[in-house]
Amino acid sequence: MKPINLMKCIRYIASVFLSLPMVVAAQTPDEIVSWLPDVNGWQKPESKEIFNPDNLFDRINGAAPLFIENGFREMTACDYTKGEDYITIQAYRHATPEDAFGMYASERSSDLTFYRVGGEAHGDNGSLFFFAGSLYVKIRSSQAEEATGKAMQAIAGAIAGKANPNAAYPAIIGAFPEANKILHSEAYITSNYIGHDFLNKVYLCKYKQGDLEYQLFVVDAGNDGAAKEILDKYFTFSKQPLDFKQGQLLIKDRYNGDIPCLWKGKYLIGIFNENGETVDNAENILNSVRL
Repeated sequence: MKPINLMKCIRYIASVFLSLPMVVAAQTPDEIVSWLPDVNGWQKPESKEIFNPDNLFDRINGAAPLFIENGFREMTACDYTKGEDYITIQAYRHATPEDAFGMYASERSSDLTFYRVGGEAHGDNGSLFFFAGSLYVKIRSSQAEEATGKAMQAIAGAIAGKANPNAAYPAIIGAFPEANKILHSEAYITSNYIGHDFLNKVYLCKYKQGDLEYQLFVVDAGNDGAAKEILDKYFTFSKQPLDFKQGQLLIKDRYNGDIPCLWKGKYLIGIFNENGETVDNAENILNSVRL
């Protein structure tokens, strides 16, 4: 038997290790707390609370079901203190970055100021909300002063930079057209989009055409066979023939009005208006999604 060449083994192991994909930080409670920066005038958290799907209701009451629907796994809570004042951090870890973005988007308010923290952040001098990696983070303070707002931004920036320094909207959101899009309307719906249990993992943006608002949405079914299965269920629900093929389609949804749709491989692209009104140039709008 030939002797083992130790250097060759080391080089082989190193090459295998370097070829592995980069992994986003685990985002465990201990890790999240270790990311917290020193903030002038504030005492760093000395303890933390951890919540899971079984006891999240104890902390956030009626909001818990929506978090769980969005792939919630664990929440780490802790406080910076300054006398009787506090800055509370709630870091919600979700199953995927898409789930974290979806939860953030569901609570986003266009009335607040938007910041470049993580994938996106919004807030004021008393609160700050952002997503990065698989985290959706909510920061609130008993104060609402400019200095407090800057302190919260520093905390948020430190967490986001460790969680995922390249955090951004899900890639599919970048395929949506910019023309007529309502600012900060991007969203991700995990299940039961427009009331249908077969429309899950839906990416969407809202648009305005004159006085008419509508949603442009995309379902990534994974492959064209799975996309057809979704359409089979939709056409069965709408009592339409199942002899459709890839390309432009019109679904006669008796609850949501006509849904113009484009089947494009693994993608289903559609237009939904809450009042069932017709959207002009639907075919061009569907084709403007760059997938």
